[in-house]
This record gives sequence, C-alpha cells and structure tokens, in this order.
Amino acid sequence: MIAPAPLQGIVFDLDGTLYSNEPFSASLQAAAVDYIAALKGIGTSEAAQLMAATRQRLYLEQKREQPLSVVCTELDGTIELLHRHFQETLQPEAFLQRDDRVITLLQLLAQKYSLYIYTNNNRVLTTRIIRQLGLEALFCRIITIDESWRGKPDLQMLLNFFDQTGLIPGQTLFVGDRYDIDLRLPEQLGCPVLLCQSVEQLLTLEQMLLRL
Repeated sequence: MIAPAPLQGIVFDLDGTLYSNEPFSASLQAAAVDYIAALKGIGTSEAAQLMAATRQRLYLEQKREQPLSVVCTELDGTIELLHRHFQETLQPEAFLQRDDRVITLLQLLAQKYSLYIYTNNNRVLTTRIIRQLGLEALFCRIITIDESWRGKPDLQMLLNFFDQTGLIPGQTLFVGDRYDIDLRLPEQLGCPVLLCQSVEQLLTLEQMLLRL
C-alpha cells in the first residue's frame, strides 16, 4: 500500500528484495543448518528437520513468520555465532550478478528520496552483497543486525531509526519480501509498506510512485 502523504524516505530490505537468487538463498539456509548440526552434535538432515519443526511451532505459537535468527536462538544458538559462521562460509560473489535495471531504478529514486537498507544480514556480508550488485553509495544509511544483535521485527530499532533520521512514519515507505518480518511492524506504526518478492515487482516501484 502506498501512502497519500508525500514520501521522504524509502527503506528497503536487502535479501529477497533488492535481489532474488534461489541458489544463494539455499546456501544461506544450508549454512544455518550446518551451524545447528555442529551446535547439537547431530547430522545435517536431523538438524534441518529440527529447524523446520521449530519454525512451524513458532509460527503456530506466534501466528506469524519468524526470522532465521529466532529459530536458531530457540535451539540454543546465538545470533553472533550464527553470523560469524555466515561470514566464514557464504560466498555471495559466486552467485550474485549486478542488474543494471535495479541500479538505474535506485539511482532515479535517490534523486527524490532518502534511501536506506534495513536488513537482518550482517555488515560484512551486506557490504559484499551490495558491492557485488553495484549498489554502493546509493543509500543514506545501512542498518544491519550486528549494530545491536536485535533482528527485525524490533520496535525499539524502528523508533531509533526514526529518531536518528528525522523521518516520520507516514512519509517513509518500507519495501520487503516478508510481510511478518519486514513490513507488519512499520505498517502498525503508520508507514506505507510494499510487499515485493521479485526483481520484476521491484522494478514497478518507480511507476507506482509517479502515480501519487
């Protein structure tokens, strides 16, 4: 949903929003499984089943999707060690390629709006991904999970964001690929939100904003 008030800023999720790559996403999930397998001293197949069952239980209890970090901490892992494992094992450069259409879109949007990234990824991998995608220097600020080790959704992190940037919710659009994790809380604060689950959907954003 796009707000009728003039927008001042756009906050993008990163993974699955500014790019979509199933093999890289699968490698991230596999790395999380490896982390839990080593933590629990079990095989990867058993770890994958344990994580799936935990995710399903949390969904039934909370009535909403939970991020990977919550699944891992529920299984006695820590967000810090999970992301250290990601940094040591994941290779976004082997999977991701720049898309000039996305670069052009963000360059055009940056002429009118303040652009931000708010991601549950860590700073090291986020920097590598953005560099690989050719999106450097387009964002006013990039918020990563290791700034506080508090992943989305998190009310205090959002309130801090608005306090630090001077933006107001009604004039700040949030764009993400997972409603429960990226968009539900901003929407509750009065932000316009846009569910975007493919690059093709992302590329319609400029035209949607032009119609305001």
